[in-house]
Amino acid sequence: MASITLDNIVKTYPDGYTAVKGVDLDIADGEFVILVGPSGCGKSTILRMIVGLEDISDGDLRIGEEVVNDKAPRDRDLAMVFQNYALYPHLTVYENIAFPLRLQRGAFSEEEIDAKVRRASRLLELDDHLERKPANLSGGQRQRVAMGRAIVREAQAFLFDEPLSNLDAKLRGQMRTEIARLQRALATTTVYVTHDQTEAMTLGDRVAVLRRGELQQVASPRGLYDQPVNLFVAGFIGSPPMNFVPGEVRGDVLALPMVDVPLDDRLRAAVGDRDLVIVGIRPDAFAETGTGGEREVRFDADVDVTEWMGEVLYAYVPFQTHQAVKEQLDELDRELDGEGMRTQIVIALDALSPVREGEVAELSFERSSLYVFDPATGENLTHDAERAARLDEDAREQRRRAMERARKRAEREEAPATAES
Repeated sequence: MASITLDNIVKTYPDGYTAVKGVDLDIADGEFVILVGPSGCGKSTILRMIVGLEDISDGDLRIGEEVVNDKAPRDRDLAMVFQNYALYPHLTVYENIAFPLRLQRGAFSEEEIDAKVRRASRLLELDDHLERKPANLSGGQRQRVAMGRAIVREAQAFLFDEPLSNLDAKLRGQMRTEIARLQRALATTTVYVTHDQTEAMTLGDRVAVLRRGELQQVASPRGLYDQPVNLFVAGFIGSPPMNFVPGEVRGDVLALPMVDVPLDDRLRAAVGDRDLVIVGIRPDAFAETGTGGEREVRFDADVDVTEWMGEVLYAYVPFQTHQAVKEQLDELDRELDGEGMRTQIVIALDALSPVREGEVAELSFERSSLYVFDPATGENLTHDAERAARLDEDAREQRRRAMERARKRAEREEAPATAES
């Protein structure tokens, strides 16, 4: 295992297109880092540069303390799990897992290969499938075989390139927990590329958000959700995404399309001398008044459409945006693969809410739940650096505890197996 350091990494193709623009990222030994962003943001290119499948145009890549820019992929001691599994159809599960060991001719005896394969199959619960061919396996089982092939390598790091995108929703959920469990048990440095919100927020110790080849923010999932540094990160992280509305400063109030919000000290400091800002509010920040959800700011909303999802009810409230911020919000919508349709607020309510489409809902929110962004730069003017640091420190402590629990669990599970042998 080893740390991975990207020092001002750049990737420019022969036609002059720069896909990665000076990315700096330190990945600690044993850390699980997610690279996330819209299509074309450079996340897969970065992964391929780490493993050696793409040349680095500028900057240094270090594995441990060694600069590996000019090393061939086979000499970097990294194990990569691809989106399409890349299994050999004519080989059994056992031989697919053993394949990277057999490539190192003479490096391992048959007994050593067998021990490594069976340890990986036990970790991945593949013992009953070792003699089967890939064609006779489910998608989740094939993905576990691909992971087993990486595990036996005992490489310095695992690299995952959207490994779950070919699976259905149920299998993705199951495989997420498998990957998280294995990473904790093996304590192997892991870099994982995905465009999936749920994978990014549930798997990683830290998440690196990319936009047009530039790193926007690296933080714990909670840190990104609670303290995004700019409009792009705020709009990308969260499902449903954060609502953005224009906020006009009129004396002592911040006028939103649906309600005037009295300016408190925090909001006043954020808006400064600006007359117009972009205000963000998460869908789950709203509550219904009259149902135990009394908040500071109350308003009535004309509900256009509702969606009952079982565990939550989404209410959609249209609004007219301000022309001065329309271009900025339209550009953000395009970058986040939106459809550029009507502007509306998404409100998450209790599943038992009586609110229905065509009705007027009595809603409320707390002023502390509002984010304020500069309409010109997209900077989060309400970003709290101290709170962000506390959230990241808390995430590091949780990771340390999780790794310790996984180590003890692995020792307990290994003891019976050792005794049997």
